[in-house]
Amino acid sequence: MAPRFENHVTLRQLFGGLVDQVFLSELGICSPRLTGYLADLLVDYVHADRIFALTTADGQTIREVSRMQADAMLPQTCSDTERTRVINRYIGDFTLFWTGVYPEALRARRNQGTDRLREYLMQGRRSYLIASELTPPNTDPPSDLLAHLGQEFECCVHGLHRVRESWEKMQISE
Repeated sequence: MAPRFENHVTLRQLFGGLVDQVFLSELGICSPRLTGYLADLLVDYVHADRIFALTTADGQTIREVSRMQADAMLPQTCSDTERTRVINRYIGDFTLFWTGVYPEALRARRNQGTDRLREYLMQGRRSYLIASELTPPNTDPPSDLLAHLGQEFECCVHGLHRVRESWEKMQISE
């Protein structure tokens, strides 16, 4: 029988607790907005359709960061600025998730001639900073949080890696 969590612990509570523990205790970062954003990201990305949320005009799922800017389709009601902001935030989230939680998936492809881990680190930082510059006031998430994610991208990657290590060590009750 597969392990399962007790009914009283939601996935959000689990990830929220782990993220808070790692970022506060191990990294010394006390930022509830940042840790809340990261916990929500983990919960969202439990679903594979959220990880690969962008599609092309013909409905094909986009899995490569290099194609996201050029080929992603958003509603035609989006302005060019809004499209750029949304896609850059998504790229930031996407690259943060993969580099922080599953970096081995990126390293496994290094034999194809590119260092995808390094590429994702650079692109993630850049994308969050672009999204922060294009975020209007009173938008969720706010511009300053996206800028913080960009400025502290590598630290967030390290923190998410530690979160993964923590959940792997957990004793899950049956």
